[in-house]
Amino acid sequence: MTAKLSGEQLEKRRKQVEATSTFGLILICVALVAPFTTVSSIEYLNVFRWIYGAGALIYLLARIVDVSDPKESLRLKRLRRMELWAGISFGLATAFWFIGQHKYHNDPYIGILAVLWNTIMFTLVGALIQIVATWLIYSQTKKEIKNRDNRQENK
Repeated sequence: MTAKLSGEQLEKRRKQVEATSTFGLILICVALVAPFTTVSSIEYLNVFRWIYGAGALIYLLARIVDVSDPKESLRLKRLRRMELWAGISFGLATAFWFIGQHKYHNDPYIGILAVLWNTIMFTLVGALIQIVATWLIYSQTKKEIKNRDNRQENK
């Protein structure tokens, strides 16, 4: 599908995907930090799990969209696919939040950390994957542009 897009259209789509995924990450961040502002009650978790889930879904849908240029190397395409795994990790974190909330909803003495333990772990995994993928994509893109420019100079 992206083979039919021109370079300018592909770049525009890439910027839209990045903006959408950033919005999803902001929702995830807000939903994960907000429950810790009121640690005395876990009723707020009902609202924030839906916000987290919406952010994870937005991020995952943004990462499903293919923004690879057909001229890019296989390594760069795989690195872009790696970002999808961060979205899957956020989706799993959402599932664990819903499971934890359901598991502990009748216990008045349970804390927020007990409910969100797995969610926090999978969010950290997703964040780590996203950070590493972003850094490697930047590095590989820079390297490919440099190699392309060197080949054009040698011609």
